[in-house]
Amino acid sequence: MITDDIRKMLWDLADSKYRDFQIPILATVPAERVIGVRTPELRKLAKELSKRDDIGGFLSDLPHEYFDEDQLHAFVISLMKDHDSCITELEHFLPYVDNWATCDQMSPKIFKKNRGSLEKKIKEWIASDHPYTKRFAIGMLMEHFLDEDFDIKYLKTVAAIRSDEYYVNMMIAWYFATALAKQYDAALPFIEGHKLDVWTHNKAIQKCVESNRILPKQKEYLKTLKIRK
Repeated sequence: MITDDIRKMLWDLADSKYRDFQIPILATVPAERVIGVRTPELRKLAKELSKRDDIGGFLSDLPHEYFDEDQLHAFVISLMKDHDSCITELEHFLPYVDNWATCDQMSPKIFKKNRGSLEKKIKEWIASDHPYTKRFAIGMLMEHFLDEDFDIKYLKTVAAIRSDEYYVNMMIAWYFATALAKQYDAALPFIEGHKLDVWTHNKAIQKCVESNRILPKQKEYLKTLKIRK
């Protein structure tokens, strides 16, 4: 069975020091689910496995036992060249994503050529009650719709989100920090007008202050907009 083959490959690539590094930062993942395979090795393996005729057996074998299998799954999806197949596999997998790393490192290359279709899917995903599906949707808006396809409606969509989920709010803050770096004039009124909840508002400003993409004078002004509790 392909899943058994893959699991053996992953254990052969295990790095105990890297595992020890990962466990504390993967707060939502039990330690026993972490094998400790480094990302470059996972990407290399995903490239090899994506050529196998039986890779569908692994993709359908959910939920996976190990975090590293989830990572590998995300990288295989990211390499898929057929748009419809990619969407199908992605929507099958998203409900099983349970951590920020798998969510954020999953970025299908095919989306760059299909932004119209992607926008429609983002609207569905962003309305999901599953935190990592929602986080993924915001991440896709950040990656694909803050440059030439930018529209202020996307800022409004993200600003309207209210969540009790830490990893959703962190992504909203990251999104607005990136928006301020790329579309400063459009994004600034959302901060000046306090359109985000207080925690997310302040976190977005913090990320801007820590960013190398924000001008010093912009950072100084943004600091004055921090909400004092």
